[in-house]
Amino acid sequence: MKARKPLTGTAILLAGLVTLWAANVARSEERRVDAAKLPPASTKADVTYAKDIKPIFDNSCTGCHGEKRVKAKLRLDSLEHIRAGSKHGAVVTPGKIETSVLLRNIANLPGDEDDWMPPKDNKAKIAPLTKAEVGLVRAWIEQGAK
Repeated sequence: MKARKPLTGTAILLAGLVTLWAANVARSEERRVDAAKLPPASTKADVTYAKDIKPIFDNSCTGCHGEKRVKAKLRLDSLEHIRAGSKHGAVVTPGKIETSVLLRNIANLPGDEDDWMPPKDNKAKIAPLTKAEVGLVRAWIEQGAK
């Protein structure tokens, strides 16, 4: 029987990268948004962050995800910060609601309540976004998150 050669550093590194990639794929699959469970998109055309979304986020989100407080390294007080994502990566994928984690979290879909935004029993007593607000955020993302 032929003896096996020990793995080289390159082979070990490659095996580690493949394992990391597989874990990321599995995590992204579990975090996908089921569009059928979301409120319908707003019918409003030309939805923009500055005009339509920022007022919603300023009212419900930037107390924890703004300039003064940055939970999870996520800021929602500017389009540039939203595009930068959080410590977990991208939160909005322009044109793709199914991979936009922010949308899933503000919709408070069944599942892990730890991801609900705002949190269920938050100290500031901030109410969840309305279906109309979630629908407007959905339309914004579908229209390219501009």
